This record gives sequence, structure tokens and C-alpha cells, in this order.
Amino acid sequence: MLSTMSQIKDTHEDYLKAIYMVSKKNRGGWVSNSEISNFLKVKPASVSSMLYKLKENNYIHWYPRKSVRLTAKGKKIALITINKYNQLKLFFEDVLGVDNTYKLDELCCKIEHTITPEISDALENLSLKVIQENI
Repeated sequence: MLSTMSQIKDTHEDYLKAIYMVSKKNRGGWVSNSEISNFLKVKPASVSSMLYKLKENNYIHWYPRKSVRLTAKGKKIALITINKYNQLKLFFEDVLGVDNTYKLDELCCKIEHTITPEISDALENLSLKVIQENI
């Protein structure tokens, strides 16, 4: 999976993450173009363009003017990306004591694309250790 993650573009990860997040509240996991557009705050035409690319890479099930759903491959990448974000946020908040939520969300979204699974795991382990020591 590491080689797949290192080859995927940041924007692809952002879209997969968005589709996953929106799909959690939708029956059957299907998501509309406008829901993705609203979630990411981008134009619907940008979403359509990206959906073609995601479909080409077998990350989504989609036909033009229809709803979108993640494939197993797309869901795996979305979950890895979300996990990295969560580990970063936990580290910044609970280990470093950073509390500027807006800037922290923005920072975690940028960094999540560049850290390796090993670094994410190390952050998680360190964060859990520090939290347990402070209980």
C-alpha cells in the first residue's frame, strides 16, 4: 500500500476523503457531485473533472450525471488519509498543546499527504504514551 499512497496525488486523496466523509451519512454510500462540491468548496465542473480521473484509477464507481461510491481501493486510501489526519491532530493537540483549530485543521490536511505510514504509527504511539503518562 505504501507504493500506492506515494504515487497518488494530494488532490485525489482529498477527493477520496471527502467522498468517504459524505458517504457516511448517505444510504448505500452513494454521493452526488453537488455534495462533493459543497464539502470541498469547489465548483461542480471541477468535481466532474476529478471524478473522471478517480474512475480511471479504479478509486470510484461512477458514470457521468450519476452518484459516486468508493471502490474498496478508494475506501482504503480514504481511510489511510483520514487516519493520518487524526494522528497528526491528536499529536498537535494532546502532545504539543496546539489549540488553534482552524490553522490546525489546515496544517493537518497539508501534512497528511506527505507522512509515511511509519511516521503516522510513530506519532500515534508517542501520542498515546504521552496521554497515558498524563492520566
